[in-house]
Amino acid sequence: MSLKNPNVVNPKQKKRVAIVIANPATSVTTGWPVGFWWSELTHPYFAFTEKGYEVELFSPNGGRCEGDGMSDPRDASGYSASDLISMGFISTPALAKLVQETRKVAEIDVSKFDAIVVAGGQAPMFSFEGATDLHKKFVEFYEAGKIAAALCHGVAVLRYARLSNGELLVKGKTVTGFANVEEDFADNAVWSMNLLPRGKHLMPWRIEDELRRLGANYIQAGLWREFAIRDGNLITGQQNFSGSRTAELISEALGA
Repeated sequence: MSLKNPNVVNPKQKKRVAIVIANPATSVTTGWPVGFWWSELTHPYFAFTEKGYEVELFSPNGGRCEGDGMSDPRDASGYSASDLISMGFISTPALAKLVQETRKVAEIDVSKFDAIVVAGGQAPMFSFEGATDLHKKFVEFYEAGKIAAALCHGVAVLRYARLSNGELLVKGKTVTGFANVEEDFADNAVWSMNLLPRGKHLMPWRIEDELRRLGANYIQAGLWREFAIRDGNLITGQQNFSGSRTAELISEALGA
């Protein structure tokens, strides 16, 4: 497939990035409320704004979004207690308000942005199948020669994104996303705490398995290792520790 405009990047122009976070959902495997993962929003947001980029937040349905509990630095689990970037974002009223008032993905004017970044969390695995506007916008960015990026379970969008010729966008691409070893780790953690019966999985399907099935060249860097990969104007990050690296690759691709 040839891109419509492979020379779209202008390094002298101020960059604009659309970050997409998932709307609140309910896990069909556990019955628990699920959302987006804070660091997968806040770390790229921080990296982009430090470079002077303009960043806008969107979600498939628009409106209020909520982070997964364990991704919140204030959560009793303490899992993300050291995430000072997310804590700073949450504690800044003007930034916290952005999460409460996201615009609908359908409202994204692709001509006005240089990149789209789809953050992860648990909700994408249960809600992205029906997020058809997101599938279309992601492909629109890609086919316009702009950066189309996804991170962690946000890579779930690649299960559904089809090019204008009907082919899956991910077919034949080198990509990453939440790895099987990380899914195993998460499953074992909830089993050991007796939060789920042993053998019952947190996720209804797995990113690594599905991307391989769809014909992608899936790669990963190991358990909880920061990792992101670029294949042309498609960029993917492995998991919640890869937000900054994903943002770096996007900035490199944008030439600024």
